[in-house]
Amino acid sequence: MFLLTLIDVLDILLTVITWIIIAQAILSWLLAFNVISARNEMVAGIWETLRRLTEPLYAPIRRIMPDFGALDLTPMVVIVIIIIISGPGLNYLRYLAVSYV
Repeated sequence: MFLLTLIDVLDILLTVITWIIIAQAILSWLLAFNVISARNEMVAGIWETLRRLTEPLYAPIRRIMPDFGALDLTPMVVIVIIIIISGPGLNYLRYLAVSYV
């Protein structure tokens, strides 16, 4: 029972991380197209917070991926990895936890 709870918590954390990555991508587009200004203190604070949360996830992948110039595909790669982990990966762990009990 404890293992199933732990797997559910991991699933929730992966969902939250996915939404943080999506929020950062949307904010980066808004900044790039000058819809909002980075000089605004609140926007700058939100941007810095999102950057600090996602940079540890992006750094290892950026070392592997080729440079596409202004196009950064790292968030998409991280989301695909999260989908793989949260889909088949967590389902397999749930199966193992249920069969263990």
